[in-house]
Amino acid sequence: MHIHILGICGTFMGGLAALAREAGHKVTGCDAGVYPPMSDQLRALGIDLMEGFGAEQLDLKPDMFVVGNVVSRARLANGEPKFPLMEAILDAGVPYTSGPQWLAEHVLQGRHVLAVAGTHGKTTTTAMLSWILHSAGLEPGFLVGGVPMNFGVSARLGAPARPGSNGAPAPATAPVFVIEADEYDTAFFDKRSKFVHYRPRTAVLNNLEFDHADIFDDLAAIERQFHHLLRTVPANGRVVTNGLEEALTRVLHQGCWSETRSFGAAVSDFSAVGEPHDFDVLLQGKIVAHVSWSLGGIHNQLNALAAIAAAEHVGVPPKQAADALTTFENVKRRMEVRAQIVLPDNSSSEPVTIYDDFAHHPTAIRTTINGLRRRVGNARILAVFEPRSNTMKLGAMKAQLPWSLEEADLAFCHNGGLGWDATAALEPMGARACVADTVEGVIAQVLSQVRPGDHLLCMSNGGFGGIHQKLEQALLSRD
Repeated sequence: MHIHILGICGTFMGGLAALAREAGHKVTGCDAGVYPPMSDQLRALGIDLMEGFGAEQLDLKPDMFVVGNVVSRARLANGEPKFPLMEAILDAGVPYTSGPQWLAEHVLQGRHVLAVAGTHGKTTTTAMLSWILHSAGLEPGFLVGGVPMNFGVSARLGAPARPGSNGAPAPATAPVFVIEADEYDTAFFDKRSKFVHYRPRTAVLNNLEFDHADIFDDLAAIERQFHHLLRTVPANGRVVTNGLEEALTRVLHQGCWSETRSFGAAVSDFSAVGEPHDFDVLLQGKIVAHVSWSLGGIHNQLNALAAIAAAEHVGVPPKQAADALTTFENVKRRMEVRAQIVLPDNSSSEPVTIYDDFAHHPTAIRTTINGLRRRVGNARILAVFEPRSNTMKLGAMKAQLPWSLEEADLAFCHNGGLGWDATAALEPMGARACVADTVEGVIAQVLSQVRPGDHLLCMSNGGFGGIHQKLEQALLSRD
């Protein structure tokens, strides 16, 4: 089959492209505003990328057009369609489908699907769970909304589970596939959440907050979608849920027909005792495993508990899962160190460290800063961020920004493209907050404040105008 993917450089659609290529399909695709790491991965796979959504791509005559949710029926100010290729597809009456639907029909059939849902931590937890199952010899397939550093790719088909060396059956009776289960809508022609297509046998509900203000009116609307996911889990499946989350409790109370395992709270099935980087895992109050790893932050401790509980459902004991996590290397753009620079104009040998992180929701920003604070102690943290998600651009959570940045010593906000006043929103922070309309302006503000030993935490769910490299170059050349 030849598939042509519209919006191929998104994390989900790029992963789908990698799976299709591995399965032997011919894959081409188009997008606009390409940036790493997905663009690098696609080029490495030899997938042809086309810039833009021109109608001439109809001449490729693929067997199927696979449409990402970046595509819409929107029109530009001059009345021309924003996505001419989609209009040409509709006019010609040629076959098209959504990414989640294609994945469900061509990859997930006949597999034990483990789906990781939640407002935060989906990518990291999906990567953790994939690494645990890989370490246990299950050769999992996976699709992660990022690039797990243990694997170096965001997606892999995996292989059928094999009998163990002692002749006993493998823990999973079907090939296992781990997928990041997003609640965002499927496509402009299918407004259901992506995860309803996946039909998981193991579903992780990591947490639940209001997000995606562009498609959901309120938290109750998202809870309804999460309950739709629960309806697809079979009776012999497992729902792993965060016992600390009231919203998830409400979802479960709407009806649950599967085995449940909770994590996080002291009274949960799976809980933890100790620091986030070095803790015991308790199963119903008894210590069953220990995790000692390089990650920090309570959010990652909870992610680990969720992954351990899900892995147990396919036969991986908690101790074996915890042992695997000691070698887990996280995901690119999750507290990834991009550079350490000794300032040329200062005699101090303490480097300035630049980090790249995907955090964009206020809660994610807060937990990310908290994780770094636990690691660096009293060293200064300079939070550099852009409110780029649709929710943040709409200003739905602007009032939470000062709360999210409490543990940062200074905050630098990129104000470009916002329909609200970031300066006013950050006013409670006083002189600790700076706002600029351009990336260059943000960099200038950081340069005026940075000191040896500082930690520059750059947070965005986009490319942020290449700010990481620009900061590195500016620091190296500072007079």
